[in-house]
Amino acid sequence: MTASPLSGASLTAIYRYPVKGLSAERLPAVDLRPGEALPWDRAFAIENGPGRFDPLKPAHVPKISFLTLMRHADLATVTSRFDPETQVLTISRDGGEVARGSLETPAGRAIIAQFFAEYMKDSLKGPPRIVQAKGHVLSDEPDPCVHIVNLGTIAELERVSAHPIAPLRFRPNLIVTGAPAWAEFGWIGKTLRIGGVEFQVTERTERCAATNVDPVTGRRDLDIPALLLRTYRHSDLGVFARVVSGGRVATGDVVSLA
Repeated sequence: MTASPLSGASLTAIYRYPVKGLSAERLPAVDLRPGEALPWDRAFAIENGPGRFDPLKPAHVPKISFLTLMRHADLATVTSRFDPETQVLTISRDGGEVARGSLETPAGRAIIAQFFAEYMKDSLKGPPRIVQAKGHVLSDEPDPCVHIVNLGTIAELERVSAHPIAPLRFRPNLIVTGAPAWAEFGWIGKTLRIGGVEFQVTERTERCAATNVDPVTGRRDLDIPALLLRTYRHSDLGVFARVVSGGRVATGDVVSLA
């Protein structure tokens, strides 16, 4: 299929979030499969007390069942690092390691859960639990997808807000640069090609209060949904896309419409 470049648009960053609500991990490249999310993206989540997620019968569960930035801004004040080979998760705070455990083992999950039981004790509904189901993505969306954010749109939002806005507020998987502000909304229903992968762009991303949290300090210093609604009469930024033709994407890849 012939593709047409988007006037110099390219892929500038790739991120995954192994544990829902915890920090991003930047990747230089990633291999994607049709109908799947990024490998290890939202593979785990932390239930906020007794929850409805059943690992034996995994199904989509509303995000309010888990620890998320929308309600638990303190999550942004810790840094997580995940090793996919060992499934060891390391939690750090203020530059020092505070917890480490393998999410593959009950003992390792208990170590991580115990840290959050102490660290988040004032906002928990009960003992936290690390959950996972092989092949299931614990995303806000019911179906596996990739979240794409356009730096041109963020630059426009910075202009109207007169405030620097970190792209990671929007929890993107892929960040595109070189496209005009809001161009991504015109990709809905179209096929987007990045590197060796084709995506079907499916819908706009409605923003929630999680975007109000500075991803470094954990402070709620902006009201992004209100700013969007007041300025543009909608609360959307970014788009979801489904992988339809697998392959590798890498930073620097040209972004094209098929």
